[in-house]
Amino acid sequence: MDLSGKAAIVTGSSRGVGRATALALARRGCRVLINYSTSRDEAEATAAEVRALGGKAVCFAGSVADDAVCRAMVDAAVREFGRLDVLVNNAGTTRFINFPDLEAVTDDDWNRILGVNLKGPFQCARAARPHLERHGDGVIINVASVAGLTGAGSSIPYCASKAAVINLTLALARTLGPSIRVNAVAPGFIDGEWLRKGLGDDFESAKEAKAKHAVLGKVCQPEDIADGILALISADLVTGHTLVVDGGHTIGPRLSHGIK
Repeated sequence: MDLSGKAAIVTGSSRGVGRATALALARRGCRVLINYSTSRDEAEATAAEVRALGGKAVCFAGSVADDAVCRAMVDAAVREFGRLDVLVNNAGTTRFINFPDLEAVTDDDWNRILGVNLKGPFQCARAARPHLERHGDGVIINVASVAGLTGAGSSIPYCASKAAVINLTLALARTLGPSIRVNAVAPGFIDGEWLRKGLGDDFESAKEAKAKHAVLGKVCQPEDIADGILALISADLVTGHTLVVDGGHTIGPRLSHGIK
């Protein structure tokens, strides 16, 4: 897909992977709606960076867990840009909970995590559908996680939500084709604010361990995930696919000798 003159929504794009994706889209001539829930100053800073690249950006506040917000956000993008070609469902949330402590998982955890991570992408896709279909080459990219494949991550509800996003990607790909392609990226360990806050003092040791056991010997930066998202947007004959971007951690460790 040639992104010049196209328009995109990137949810949760005030920072991290969403910010990197918004900037990557802008560099390719795409106009971007930057969605955020609470980080207004960071969202405005991202929009300013898009404009500095010569692109057009608008910010929109609201949680994708709210269907009315999703519909209003899509309407705002179409009103501002006159069209919608790409939806990147990046907004996500979690709570870091030790897996053995099942009693620590609350109803609020399930409702909040599934509301943002799973209902959000569905609701955004539903709202965006008629606009993405209009030109016959719409694209939806869902940001999942290797946690949805391995069952290991920040918490059990988070892992379950991301596994469901991968399944949602398949279901939407079958439902919305051929006029809309739907794919997902599954990031591994990302060197960013999310994990730095969640892991605290354990961040550096966890990062070192992940890099050591990855085939490529390093962890992801937000820009690496954005590259994966852009690759799937550009791959015109790919749908229903989940691209793992983790430096080869889930297939590691690297072998020093062949298997006999």
